[in-house]
Amino acid sequence: MAAVSCGLKRVLAVAALPLALAGCENTATAFMIDGSQHALVLVREQKFPWHDELRQAVVVSRLPACQKRVRIHPSSTTLVEMQVYEAGDALWALQQGGRWYLASTEQCVVQDWDNPGGQPPGELLGTFVLKDGKPAFVRASGAN
Repeated sequence: MAAVSCGLKRVLAVAALPLALAGCENTATAFMIDGSQHALVLVREQKFPWHDELRQAVVVSRLPACQKRVRIHPSSTTLVEMQVYEAGDALWALQQGGRWYLASTEQCVVQDWDNPGGQPPGELLGTFVLKDGKPAFVRASGAN
């Protein structure tokens, strides 16, 4: 009887796995720069629903010359907004909380940036935010 009970527990555990994983976040949200071939994409992945930290990456894409996924610092399950600023020719500054990143679709890189003074280098283009409960990119008013 103990063998049947153990086998039943395994079956129930496997059957419940899809329900447990249903709470995971796996999203990708794009800031389209110049059509779908030129973009910055914020990717957020939660391995298990009981983890309160999400892995994040930024994909820099300017096809066909550049497409690279770069892991950035993890975030909480609640999206910490990320502002996108113009920082030069094919260069953007990303600010998420107290962290800054530089993303270049010309050099195909994303890197941490110790922004001395903490001031944005250029015009705010938009922000990755939660919209209707899902991550989205919202353009700043007046941004092209």
